[in-house]
Amino acid sequence: MDPVVIPLIVAALVVVFLVASSVRIVPQARRYNMERFGRYHRTLQPGLNLVLPVADRVNTKLDVREQVYSSAPKPVITEDNLVVNIDTVLYYQITDPRAAAYEVADYLQAIDQLTVTTLRNVIGSLDLEGTLTSREEINARLRAVLDDATGKWGIRVNRVEIKAIDPPQSIKEAMEKQMRAERDKRAAILHAEGERQAKILTAEGTKQKDILEAQGTQQAMVLRADGEAKAVELVFQSVHRNNADPKVLAYKYLETLPHLASSDNNTFWVIPGELTEAIRTVTGAFGDQTASAPSPPAPSVRPEQAATGDPVPDEGRTPELEARSPSPTGATGAAGPPGALGAAAVADEAAKQADAAVRGAKAEAAEAAKSPRSA
Repeated sequence: MDPVVIPLIVAALVVVFLVASSVRIVPQARRYNMERFGRYHRTLQPGLNLVLPVADRVNTKLDVREQVYSSAPKPVITEDNLVVNIDTVLYYQITDPRAAAYEVADYLQAIDQLTVTTLRNVIGSLDLEGTLTSREEINARLRAVLDDATGKWGIRVNRVEIKAIDPPQSIKEAMEKQMRAERDKRAAILHAEGERQAKILTAEGTKQKDILEAQGTQQAMVLRADGEAKAVELVFQSVHRNNADPKVLAYKYLETLPHLASSDNNTFWVIPGELTEAIRTVTGAFGDQTASAPSPPAPSVRPEQAATGDPVPDEGRTPELEARSPSPTGATGAAGPPGALGAAAVADEAAKQADAAVRGAKAEAAEAAKSPRSA
């Protein structure tokens, strides 16, 4: 090989090496910190960048996209001296690659430690219940502190979220018992409210039922009373329009008497004292009619009756009712003191007189009904 060719080949290789060393291609969303002779020179932007070979050197490569960092659970003491384990999730973004590389040695560790100390300060002012129910407040306070502290590191904290809060096992058991007691309490209250509403609705229904039944009974009684009043009025008008005399009224009175003993539960019944007055009225009416009626013609006397002297029978004459005076007790009885005959005899005698009076009153009523027509 020609000795001249070898130096040319070496020179070409050196040129290629120098050209390759002077070109840096940076991907999108990446930032490279460039040092020249060990001192920060500039930050390479995405795309093709030319550097001095051997003199320039890339120190750090940073990703400027939003990053997610989840910390391990850290023990934190609350205001009421309870130890809880809290792990957080941090969302951050590098805004200044030079500061992130040269202002802090390890920004992730710095952010983690700052998060723990800030979280202990915040949780230390809250009790357990406040810690469990105030996550939004804790997140806001953490973000404000971290964003202010990491600003000089070229990092912006966008969000801080509490992922989990784990109290001790004894506290968990106590909380479960408390929650179970609260649920039992709410269930008992709801059950009592349901029974109360059911009783109220039942009482309202019973009340409405009683009111409606009372109104129905009242209306029925009013209608019944109106019907009876109209019936009495019609009877009263009919009696006055037909000019009924005491004989008809006495007859109706006697006609009503048998209904007093029509019930199956009656074992005895009392004859009213007005019965004798009604019988006297009827018998008096028949007596007046007999006195006013013309005397029948004298019967013919047969020869054999005149010879023997037997009385002549009066075939056309009806036997008159014998009116008996009322007893001192108000019931009609036989002549003499009522105690002599006994209660059964008095009742029997009164029944016989009542039957006779009823028959006579019916006959009188029939004749009275015929007389106006014949007139």
